[in-house]
Amino acid sequence: MLLNEKYLVLQQRWEQMGIQLLVHEPMWRHTSFKVGGAARLMVKPQTIKQLRQVLLDVKQNALPLYITGRGTNLLVNDHGINGVVVNLDGNLDEMYLEGETHIVCQAGASLKKLCLFAQSHGLTGLEFAYGIPGTVGGAVYMNAGAYGGEIKDVVVSCQALDQEGATQDYDAGQMGFGYRESVFQQNGACIVQAVFALKKGDPVDIMERMKDIMQKRKDKQPLEYPSAGSTFKRPQGNFAGALIEQCGLKGCCIGGAQVSEKHAGFVINKGQATQKDIVDLIAYIQKVVKERTGYQLQCEVKIL
Repeated sequence: MLLNEKYLVLQQRWEQMGIQLLVHEPMWRHTSFKVGGAARLMVKPQTIKQLRQVLLDVKQNALPLYITGRGTNLLVNDHGINGVVVNLDGNLDEMYLEGETHIVCQAGASLKKLCLFAQSHGLTGLEFAYGIPGTVGGAVYMNAGAYGGEIKDVVVSCQALDQEGATQDYDAGQMGFGYRESVFQQNGACIVQAVFALKKGDPVDIMERMKDIMQKRKDKQPLEYPSAGSTFKRPQGNFAGALIEQCGLKGCCIGGAQVSEKHAGFVINKGQATQKDIVDLIAYIQKVVKERTGYQLQCEVKIL
């Protein structure tokens, strides 16, 4: 069967199963950088059963697979994606209390929704994540962190589907957490839910801490422009933003991409940036910082 025929057969099959899908969907609509060409097929499963079937079908047809959430740490090629994009954002987003201090949350829920759910039930430990714009699945995948906290500090287990749709359970020790790393970046499994262990706290105090963290973000970060948050991982013994500023690169532009004048650790889409603009600027920053400081900055953004 020819490649295009495979896509057409799967499209018809999934439509008959009631699975929501979009054909040649522009990825700039689904990334915080607001760049990226069209995906050949974007699938938005609303149940675990639908997700399992999609993963199995994609595997059996040997098609490229990309699993995304809100695209807040993603930079997509200007020419698009010739494959199947499984987008979990906003569909698999249920959450509930398990016992007094544990929250079970599906991967498509936003971190903001999870943080507010915890606060409303008087559970503390997730305040650091308030304002991180991604999904729960993406946060586990990247071991997202900010203001002294990381996902690995609060997640105790998760459930994922392998590339053939089989269920796999992981405890905290099996998730391979490191600095912006997890085992899911190597094994290709699709996270479907995670369990968070928190502590009892006062809802008013928790909300105050969340508001304080959000204000710090607004004060220090260029939230008014499209970006993927911190562009580079923190180098040992230093800070990426400080090194970039030290090299005089604040405000540096390539095309529509710019080193933020508010926070040098952020590359932003100043207006009409392409993926090539952003990738070229990232490479230029790495080159200059290496030459002038000796530090090799590692990109935190996932580039497709």
